[in-house]
Amino acid sequence: MLLAAGALTMPAMATYMEAPAAADDGVVVPDSTGFKFTDVKVLPTTPVKDQNKSGTCWAFSGTSALEEEVLRQGGPELDLSEMYCVRNCYIDKAKKYIRTGGKINFAQGGGFGDVLYALDTYGTVPEEVYSGLNYGEEKHSHYEMANALEAYLNVILTNPNKRLSTAWLPGFIGILDAYLGKAPETFTYNGKTYTPQEYAKAIGLDANKFGSYTSYTHHPFYTEFALEIPDNWLWGTSRNVPMEELKQIVDNALDNGYTVAWAADVSEPTFKWREGYAVLPADKGPEDMEGSELTRWVQLSDSDREKEKSNIKGPVKEREVTQEDRQRTFDNMETTDDHGMVIIGYATDQEGNRYYKVKNSWDTNQLYGGYLYVSEPYFLEKTLSVMVNNDAVPASIAKKFGNKK
Repeated sequence: MLLAAGALTMPAMATYMEAPAAADDGVVVPDSTGFKFTDVKVLPTTPVKDQNKSGTCWAFSGTSALEEEVLRQGGPELDLSEMYCVRNCYIDKAKKYIRTGGKINFAQGGGFGDVLYALDTYGTVPEEVYSGLNYGEEKHSHYEMANALEAYLNVILTNPNKRLSTAWLPGFIGILDAYLGKAPETFTYNGKTYTPQEYAKAIGLDANKFGSYTSYTHHPFYTEFALEIPDNWLWGTSRNVPMEELKQIVDNALDNGYTVAWAADVSEPTFKWREGYAVLPADKGPEDMEGSELTRWVQLSDSDREKEKSNIKGPVKEREVTQEDRQRTFDNMETTDDHGMVIIGYATDQEGNRYYKVKNSWDTNQLYGGYLYVSEPYFLEKTLSVMVNNDAVPASIAKKFGNKK
């Protein structure tokens, strides 16, 4: 999941528009977009981060959800290392890539299941212990590293000696060490020494408390299946529920203090990152843009943006999304696995329409300081999956899976 989207920053965005002022009642003053959002419920969250030139939104959003889980339990505000997770997943992804003869996707992308897998297998560490910036950059820039890693593995796959040497994996890890740095076996933080696994336990994180949920009809409801997307190299499974119950899970989580990691298609022309909203108009407007890299839907020239964008100036009539719509757009690849973010609350616009407030990892130099408002119809059609603490799932839904936690 999530390689194409979010790989680039937006250096010109800082001068695009200053963030509107918020009134004491939480109402955001209308701006040139025509929207006026009022936050109804916003959960505590850690600061917005910047994945910069890396396709690691899955790690940033999944890690953010873990940080917020610590907050929910009454713990301190933490800054956990995304790159410790990324490094460990790269190693295990490389092993599977070689064992399958290169028949899985080896790329920067991943999924929320990777974050849980890495937490359970390798633990976690603070950002200051492992920043992953060992290559002369102040912000993440993974293109050179990612290309080098893949090229190296493809040479190994040629198997010139007719059997693999014992050096291939240490060689691969050596590339990671050069770029991201060697991973600590132990570290000292706030006067205490931990292993990464001990630290995860000390801050109250348990990967087994979380689950992935999705909603598609090509598998039976109330079963688990591996979502068929290229970046699901781990073949991690999601629990399948009807669309209405997927929304119930998210709403129940928010109402009970749990944030939700959200994997979604953001290639729609009405996903307006700089303007801070995403809607699904009944009138579809212009044709969808090809590709899904941030440069294609955000960093366009003013003339290109005018050609591409719908003429939305405030709330619009939106589609009534059905389960069949979700399946059709997934099957025909209109809904693609682009990006991972975190749902931290909900809001309404000036006409009473409901939106989810979403935290992104594309830095803060945007209309709402790194947050956007996503309409319910957009969520219903364009969600691939969500990751949430299983305790946040309504009991009536959990019961259909045998109350598994």
